[in-house]
Amino acid sequence: MSLQEKLAADLKEAMRTGDETRKSALRLVRAAIKNAEVARGAGTVLDDAGVQEVIARQVRERRESIAEFLKGNRPELAAQEEAQLQVLLGYLPQQLSRAEIVAEAHQVIAEVGARGPADKGRVMPVIIGRLRGRADGRVVNEVVTELLAAG
Repeated sequence: MSLQEKLAADLKEAMRTGDETRKSALRLVRAAIKNAEVARGAGTVLDDAGVQEVIARQVRERRESIAEFLKGNRPELAAQEEAQLQVLLGYLPQQLSRAEIVAEAHQVIAEVGARGPADKGRVMPVIIGRLRGRADGRVVNEVVTELLAAG
């Protein structure tokens, strides 16, 4: 069963059970997938990797929204976004911990022979390629920046 088929089946189940949060989150992600397919051209159907990219984008948007709602003193909207975020995270691979990201970053830095902050441009493409879908890019960026600054 493809990821798109799983999303469709889960949406039907959420509609049957009356789970409004899940239903809303799945409808929004399915619309985003459809928009991505249209943007890529007529007749394009995203594979599981493409669907995961769309879901990861939706997760990033939810996290940004939560931060903005909390800044704007709107905890009820932040809670709603958090609930949808938890639904979406269930469709992504298990995210790596910061310690795992640090270990991977050490390995990549050693492989490319990076010596300091000037080498960040050589490290980032390699590590992002390895951790795609399994780690938040912002966290990876922070870790690499810290490690290269430390020398």
